[in-house]
Amino acid sequence: MSKLILVTGGTGYIGSHTCIELMNEGFEVLIADNLSNSDISVLDGIEKTSGKRPFFEKVDLSDETSTNLLFDKYPGIVAIIHFAAYKAVGESVSIPLKYYYNNLNSLIHLLNNMERKKVANIVFSSSCTVYGEPDELPVTEKAPIKPASSPYGNTKQICEEILRDTGAVNENLNIISLRYFNPVGAHPSANIGELPLGVPNNLVPFITQTAIGLRDELKVFGSDYNTPDGTAIRDYINVVDLAKAHVIAIKRLLGKAGKKKLEVFNLGTGRGVSVLEVINAFEKASGVKLKYKIVDRREGDVEKVFADTRFANTELGWKAEKNLEETLASAWKWEKKIRNK
Repeated sequence: MSKLILVTGGTGYIGSHTCIELMNEGFEVLIADNLSNSDISVLDGIEKTSGKRPFFEKVDLSDETSTNLLFDKYPGIVAIIHFAAYKAVGESVSIPLKYYYNNLNSLIHLLNNMERKKVANIVFSSSCTVYGEPDELPVTEKAPIKPASSPYGNTKQICEEILRDTGAVNENLNIISLRYFNPVGAHPSANIGELPLGVPNNLVPFITQTAIGLRDELKVFGSDYNTPDGTAIRDYINVVDLAKAHVIAIKRLLGKAGKKKLEVFNLGTGRGVSVLEVINAFEKASGVKLKYKIVDRREGDVEKVFADTRFANTELGWKAEKNLEETLASAWKWEKKIRNK
């Protein structure tokens, strides 16, 4: 287990896709997940796709004792990818303490154990929400960190501050923070994909669940934004492209051999797409006409945000490859498979 990577939240959406890409590159993977927003069956999809089954421990990382026991049981961890966090913007507005408690404590407990067990490398799952409502588009890594528009976004900002301050005093700690824009789609095998428990918080699973007949109609939050069609604009990135960036980041960290540095990269396509454009692209990719309804804006949402990806393209050596229609087609294939349609 000389290349054992701990993937927290590894049965989640982005985590599961990343586990496949890691194992495809020869890494051993240990998943730690409390299954609060994922299902244990995801392990079967990972194994079916990669040909290998990751190690798995059901752990709540916001509990210090449980996290300590995890690190004691697996002394061979060489790097961590930290996905485990609550992530629903709307829920974070209504239940902020749930988000602060879980998202901050889980990182703190990981960092304490990294120091205790001399684990030097961590890739942090961050978000473009740290930019708030940006002054300029596209957003570069040098854009100012604005007041967060939700407690969820604020936890990402605080976690980045915790990493920065810890890295400043721990000379052995190497950190890469990956600021995602909007991950969508599913693995082309349709063995894994986005599987939200309960009502989806993200646009694409809401689209596919409406198209399959699980929901009566899709809600479009706001049509009075200062955008060409009035709906909010985001940068939608294919989840497999995103997963591959994590493997590149891990290899970068493992190759640094103690050169202390905190690096930040934006992960997106560099293209802003409105909600109505996503709906039209899905209808084209699937051949299904969607029923949707315009409703009031959702609290915590920003108007428009999309990435300047040049730094990630040149410095990290990564680029998003899949287009939106191909990505939405993969999400539709996954939805039909899990509903046996």
